Amino acid sequence: MPYAIRVVKAHEVQYACCRFSLGKAMKRAAIYLRVSTQDQTTSNQEHELRQAAERADWQVAKVYRDHGISGAKGRNGRPAFDTLCRDATKRQFDIVMAWNVDRLGRSLKDLVAFLSELHALGVDLFLHQQGLDTTTPAGKAMFQMLGVFAEFERSIIQERVRAGLQRARREGKRLGRPPIADKLAERIRTALAGGMSVRKTAAKFDVNPSTVQRIARPFDDASVTA
Repeated sequence: MPYAIRVVKAHEVQYACCRFSLGKAMKRAAIYLRVSTQDQTTSNQEHELRQAAERADWQVAKVYRDHGISGAKGRNGRPAFDTLCRDATKRQFDIVMAWNVDRLGRSLKDLVAFLSELHALGVDLFLHQQGLDTTTPAGKAMFQMLGVFAEFERSIIQERVRAGLQRARREGKRLGRPPIADKLAERIRTALAGGMSVRKTAAKFDVNPSTVQRIARPFDDASVTA
C-alpha cells in the first residue's frame, strides 16, 4: 500500500490532501475581509487568515471583501457580508474567518444575531485577534453563552414592558390608541354605510385604517344580524 501511494501522480496526491486530512474531510473556510476607507487594503488581513487556515488544516473555499465600507452599516449596506450570510444558509462553508470582531459589525445587537445564526446553522467562527475558535471546546462554550445572553436580553425587555404597563394602569393612564371624537366616528359610520371602502374612508378623514376598521366592526355585526 505505501508503494501504491508513492507512484500516484503528484497532482492527484495534492488534490487528495486538499480534500482530506487524516481520513477526515477538511473544513471549508470562508474568509470575510472589510476595510472602512478606500485607501486601506485587505491584503494583510487575508494573508494572516490564510496562514491561520493552513495551520488549522482548513480549505479556504471563498473570500468575501467589503472595501471602503463602514462596519456601522447593516447587512444591506455591505454586499459581501450579505452574500456571506446567504451562502452560510446554503452551507457552502463550515467556518467563517475574520481578522477582528469589529470587521463583522459595530452593533452588538446585530453581531449577536449574526453569531447566533451561525450557531443555528452549525457554522463555526474564527476571530484572529480575539483568539476565538468555536471548533474548540472553549469556543463552543462561548457560542452557547451567546444564546444565554440573547435570551437574557429578551427577558429584560419583556420585564420592562410589563412593568411600564402596570405603572401606567396604576396611574390611571389609558393604554392603546386614544379614542376619536363621537362626531367624527359618526361621520365615518355614515361614509361606510354609503359604501365607501375602509382605505378611502381613512384617507378622507385623515385617520388610521385600523381606526376605521374598529369603528366598522360593530357596524358590520349589525348589518349581518339584520
